[in-house]
Amino acid sequence: MTQTSPRPTSAPPLARRLDGVASSPVRDLLALASRPEVVSFAGGLPAPELFDLDGVRAAFDAVLSGPRARQHLQYAPTEGDADLRELLAARLTGRGLPTGASDLLVTTGSQQALALLATALLDPGDVVAVEEPTYLAALQGFALAGARVVPVASDDDGVVPADLARVLEEERPRLVYLVPTFANPTGRTLSAARRAEVAALVAEHPTWLVEDDPYGELRFRGAPLRALAAEPAVADRAVYLGSFSKVGVPGMRLGWLRAPAALRRALVVAKQAADLHTSTVDQAAAAAYLAESDLDAHVTRLCSEYGRRRDAMLAALPGALPEGSSWSDPDGGMFVWARLPGGTDTAALLAGALERDVAFVPGAPFFAGAPDRATLRLSFTTNPPERIAEGLRRLAPALGATTT
Repeated sequence: MTQTSPRPTSAPPLARRLDGVASSPVRDLLALASRPEVVSFAGGLPAPELFDLDGVRAAFDAVLSGPRARQHLQYAPTEGDADLRELLAARLTGRGLPTGASDLLVTTGSQQALALLATALLDPGDVVAVEEPTYLAALQGFALAGARVVPVASDDDGVVPADLARVLEEERPRLVYLVPTFANPTGRTLSAARRAEVAALVAEHPTWLVEDDPYGELRFRGAPLRALAAEPAVADRAVYLGSFSKVGVPGMRLGWLRAPAALRRALVVAKQAADLHTSTVDQAAAAAYLAESDLDAHVTRLCSEYGRRRDAMLAALPGALPEGSSWSDPDGGMFVWARLPGGTDTAALLAGALERDVAFVPGAPFFAGAPDRATLRLSFTTNPPERIAEGLRRLAPALGATTT
């Protein structure tokens, strides 16, 4: 009997939902900029030397000792660690957003919260309204869900209510996604007056409001603003996302969402299908840390140091960017958003910057609509002031700045 080789076949196809969902340029840049000689302004990364290593180590030691140690290595409820939810609820209430433990679902980073919301709320073709520009990974998640993302204009005071009113009326979005405090990528903060106006507009339509707030505690200047989700007009439709990554430990991948009961039940089901529950031991350690350490004091230290780093970047930018450039002056957070003059495409300048061992993120991927290619995002948190100054000196010739 004659033996024949099996006919070669091509690989099976991927799901169509991945069509058009590009890899994150920020994540790709992290690999390119990982060499120690590179001054990276690309990733929105907390400064590792400011992590509370002793406090976190003590928290893990505590939960892996004593009679409950083995329980902290076991499966856990989908909703999250009860002690952690109580502590988070108290913290949110203290910041002006009244919250009970039962209002919260613990997630594997706030990025998972976005994925769960897309699963629970969006069908292919549904519209999502976003501030323009906005958080890149949110755009990825909404695209993966098959949503049509519609931009809403913004200015230095955040999303423009008049344009939001137009989009709500014309597009009937299923949800409105905003980062109202120290936004990624712009660093902008939605003013108090606009928060009330945005809430009133959303309340007039059958639309969910999603407030993503990973940076809100990192304020260097001015008085804190009440969460958008605390506006009474949207009490029955606001979802608030928080994270331990920017004020605590990003590697623990701990986030949470606060949502009305009916939606929260659907999100629990979606999370059960995704990962059953977030890491038991990490949740227990976070609860121990919040109970025994002074997170407020740690955040105060972060704000003091990050404020110095922001000031160093703002001081050096006039000499690093070409004449005619503009940039934001954020009251907190992690980012400065800049725009170069004329028809510059910052993506075309990135290779030259990397050759000089400095990295930034071109602005185009942050746009849901027609991108402004002359923009770029610079993160000031990862490097100390003297290294920021050195990085911007390297960046100047790559961006076409005239140096003396």
